Amino acid sequence: MVNLETSKVPVIAIDAMGGDNAPVEIIKGAVSSASSDVKLILVGDEDIITSELQKYKYPEGSIEIFNATQVITGEDVPTVAIKQKKDSSMVVGLNMIKEGKAGAFISAGNTGALLTGATFIAGRIKGIERPALAGLLPNDNKTHTLLMDCGANIDCKPNYLLQFAEIGSIYMENVIGIKNPRVGLLNVGTEEEKGNTVVKEAHGLLKNSSLNFVGNVEASMISTGIADVIVCDGFVGNIVLKHTEGLAKSIMKMVKEELMSSSVSKFGALLAKGAFRKLKKRFDYREVGGAPFLGLNALVVKAHGSSDAKAISGAINQCNIFIKNDIVNKIKDRINI
Repeated sequence: MVNLETSKVPVIAIDAMGGDNAPVEIIKGAVSSASSDVKLILVGDEDIITSELQKYKYPEGSIEIFNATQVITGEDVPTVAIKQKKDSSMVVGLNMIKEGKAGAFISAGNTGALLTGATFIAGRIKGIERPALAGLLPNDNKTHTLLMDCGANIDCKPNYLLQFAEIGSIYMENVIGIKNPRVGLLNVGTEEEKGNTVVKEAHGLLKNSSLNFVGNVEASMISTGIADVIVCDGFVGNIVLKHTEGLAKSIMKMVKEELMSSSVSKFGALLAKGAFRKLKKRFDYREVGGAPFLGLNALVVKAHGSSDAKAISGAINQCNIFIKNDIVNKIKDRINI
């Protein structure tokens, strides 16, 4: 097993058994990202993984297998599964980042179990009150807006939202490459006095912070790119994230139906094929790979349950950048000033 402290490249553990398309697409995605610049560890049933890996060619030594005899399924109760399935691919993978055997862990498995396990096994960074699930949403500036929290914390205190903004700003600046990212607070109106008690208090904290706070942001403004980081509680964030995913699919479906409705529109669609392909790519979650769970002692990425090889490859790339830019220590330095 590779030693994280002596490894010259990022080490990323991957739950090979989690998700709707595991292990085939998970392994395929790992192979497509295998290189001398990263070490990948596939966690799961050794015999199954070995058999699947034999179908591919990849750089020698770039992929290792770590055996795990159990699997946490989508039907498992999160807290019970984490406690009882200690030799599951998810728990074993999370223990790898806890023990310093990997700098990041990716799973397309049970979301609740992953968030529960990540918090209790990987552990929070000292000073972080609540880690947050961050979702990258496409915006009009042809980049992404980071929405925090997307479902990890249903109820939040004002200082949680401040920390989400601080963590999110570090992530956007160092992983996405946006200097001095703008921070917005999701609210029912842009006026300072709008919102419930928690949001109003959070507004005051953000306004008096050193962050590049641009004020309250309404849901209709998220896609405009008015802010690079938008903070909210996990209840609201999860609704926004899922509505955005569903709306994007519906719009693409409706556009396709209209374009196929007549000979003239079909001809127009043929001429605009390249533009439509680019538009579809901007809304494709597979480009970013998954939602990072930020505020932990190592990176945990929740990949979509239906992730294919492209999505897993995107998640690996995200982890690679995260580790190389030493985001965990940057968050530690920011929180413990």
